[in-house]
Amino acid sequence: MHVLLLVSSIRIPIRSPVVPNFPPNVGRLPFMGYNTWNAYHCHINQTVVLENAELMVKLGFRDLGYTYLNIDDCYSEKKRNAKGEIVANSTRFPDGMKNVVDRIHALGLKAGIYSDSGWFTCQMYPGSYMNEEQDVRTFQGDWGFDLLKFDNCAVPFDSVIKEGMIGKFSRMANAIVNVAKELGKEPMLFSLCQWGRNEPWLWARHFGQSWRATNDINEKWESISSIIHQAMRFSWASDFYGHNDLDILEVGNIRGLTFDESKTHFTAWALMKSPLLIGADLRTLTEKDIEVYSNRDIIQINQDPVFGKGITPFTWGRDPEDINPAEYWSMQSENGTVFMLINFSSHPKNMSFSFVESPWGRAGALYSIYDLWTHTDNGTHYRNFTTSGPVPSHGVVALLAKDVGDEPAGVEPPCAIKEWCTGEDGRIVWPDWGSP
Repeated sequence: MHVLLLVSSIRIPIRSPVVPNFPPNVGRLPFMGYNTWNAYHCHINQTVVLENAELMVKLGFRDLGYTYLNIDDCYSEKKRNAKGEIVANSTRFPDGMKNVVDRIHALGLKAGIYSDSGWFTCQMYPGSYMNEEQDVRTFQGDWGFDLLKFDNCAVPFDSVIKEGMIGKFSRMANAIVNVAKELGKEPMLFSLCQWGRNEPWLWARHFGQSWRATNDINEKWESISSIIHQAMRFSWASDFYGHNDLDILEVGNIRGLTFDESKTHFTAWALMKSPLLIGADLRTLTEKDIEVYSNRDIIQINQDPVFGKGITPFTWGRDPEDINPAEYWSMQSENGTVFMLINFSSHPKNMSFSFVESPWGRAGALYSIYDLWTHTDNGTHYRNFTTSGPVPSHGVVALLAKDVGDEPAGVEPPCAIKEWCTGEDGRIVWPDWGSP
């Protein structure tokens, strides 16, 4: 019996999004700066923007690397003008947006602006859907902005957009590249803000330099710990030219966090290589808030020019309460291995780990330990490290471990990790296993 298979000659078109290639000198490291949203929401104007820009310089933040002053939603009129252009609100920005940007630039800062991939922004101001190139010409060409935050609200109907998440955000990514060529400028930094939908850590680096990886943050510890918990799944994805964005920092905002929680928040964001955007009213920061934002040792690791990957978990905890989130993290850095210990429990506790539990630890090594918060050298250690005292509830320990040679001779047991620790004679040290 013979079966004849007939194949139709009808060709079905296959759609695939164009993937723009950003120049290699755009957005290599996580950007740092200020964003208006957490402190002001829609209550912004040019006075608020310029006062905070001036304080970025006065408080020393610009010189620490916080160089972007980003204006979030609600800056525009509710309608485009007769030419179809987005127009700055004439009451809130009476001198015009170009004037504001010029004054930001005169302070040695860069300027960021906001729009949306849908019909409207999240506060129902004009979005950029079907106006992408025109809006980039306005933002970069007419006003002079250096960065675009691009949100995910007011999504067109499926029958209109006929694109998934990747296709929708490719529209603006392509527009940024095309208009930059047209203007003879570097592309604006492109900060995608689609809240972790459709796993942006798998694809968004082809479109921009950062992508929001979770829902919006708030000033409560529960929000901070939840984001850290979620980030365990994708913290590996940050690297040069593409970074998980864990959202705007809440340190100093509405006094929702303790000092220890603020330190943990800032440390986790920085070491996971998230962009670092101050989100508080700079006029009301306390000395403690400024201390957190100004930790040069932590910032140096966020801006490491040699290792682009962020910190990742290597073990969870030591008791049944410590199942989630992960409490022990490590990463490579230009100057050694970085360890981050976070006490997520409701009580202070001592914390300890073995260096070789981390993938970056070396068996038989002697490490010098530098504390990234006390800014002190804490002697040399081998095999294990135990905190000098209890870590406060919701507190953090951040350490830089430098391999300075070999551990002392004759240390027992002969292996830091007992599993299959075996002598040349075949004797297995772990007594529960015995000899083969």
